[in-house]
Amino acid sequence: MSELDDFRAELRAWLLSHCPPSMRTPPGDGEEVWGGRRCVFPSEDARRWLLAANTRGLTAPTWPTEYGGGGMSREQAAVLAEELRALGCRPPLRSLGIWMLGPVLLRYGTEAQRRAFLPGIIRGETRWCQGYSEPGAGSDLASLSTRAVRDGDHYVVDGQKTWTSHADKADWMFCLVRTNPSAPKHQGISFVLIDMASPGITVRPIQLISGASPFCETFFEGVRVPVDQRVGDEDAGWEIGKYLLSHERSNISLSRDAQSSVEEPLAAQARRYEGGAPGEPLRDASLRDRITQVDLDFLCNKLALRRAAEEAAAGRPAGSEASMFKLVGTEVNKRRRELKVALRGFAGLGWEGEGYLDDELTTTREWLRSRANSIEGGSSEVQLNILAKRVLGLPD
Repeated sequence: MSELDDFRAELRAWLLSHCPPSMRTPPGDGEEVWGGRRCVFPSEDARRWLLAANTRGLTAPTWPTEYGGGGMSREQAAVLAEELRALGCRPPLRSLGIWMLGPVLLRYGTEAQRRAFLPGIIRGETRWCQGYSEPGAGSDLASLSTRAVRDGDHYVVDGQKTWTSHADKADWMFCLVRTNPSAPKHQGISFVLIDMASPGITVRPIQLISGASPFCETFFEGVRVPVDQRVGDEDAGWEIGKYLLSHERSNISLSRDAQSSVEEPLAAQARRYEGGAPGEPLRDASLRDRITQVDLDFLCNKLALRRAAEEAAAGRPAGSEASMFKLVGTEVNKRRRELKVALRGFAGLGWEGEGYLDDELTTTREWLRSRANSIEGGSSEVQLNILAKRVLGLPD
């Protein structure tokens, strides 16, 4: 056996011993663990699974061990992902800190910043939110106007962020602010880390058409942020912000792929409403065609994501293909949600009250929520522009 085979065998035995059986099932609504100062675990098994994972740095397997990471090679991390999938293990922790901020600190942060923030991210002790979009700066993010004025060893931050996911539950925010209003808009931005408990911060939840929302508005009024919580040089935050976005867009695609992978197949859902025995063709030919096309597009996207993950494991950095994954994943997810509603007929349009199954009410809300997919994380139009300019080299 090779060293990698030995690692796989030992890891599988460890997972079977330390991942509780209840954590080897798909998570239900509200059962994911996001960590943070105010974390309430959905079960004792969820708490035990996170603590066990932390002993091996499994929440950030390739990060250095000196910060609490797993210190694994990319090949070992790929084996870990395969074994977690094979056993059906839930992620012990979901975290914007791991998906987005961590890679930024590892690349651009000081050693003091890494030691101050990475261990808490890895262990799930600190929950982060993202301060990018503003009422007047969404797709044109470089037009942001939240200002940070230098005052000795601090910045004084004033302004507003919007669509801030889970800001009402987060402990810290990684945030783009304007530190030089006289510079060209891409060159006067800095990347700072803000404690959400700081005086002068107000958070207001935003209600969505789906009836539930992770989004908030965040207001800053004279918020003092230590200068040593700036990542990278002053006015050099745009490059850092773009680097973070490449990780965000890849993770949006991966999370939608993971969600769809554990759902009941569309054909099986259709049979529950149209009738027919398993294995028999659906009577409605046009419905068969729609289901087949969505399933094929989903599988093609899944294979492309798998290839990109293997390339990343081999050391290839994320690039503009993140925009492709985000764009395609968005469209496939929207079409899948629309089709799930169509399969249920009138039962797919329920909102509340008697006469509907929980699955039917969830389907309606998921469909409404999916309408925002083409906006969040960079609109589809922005992704098309990135692909046209940076991948195809088309003129402006």
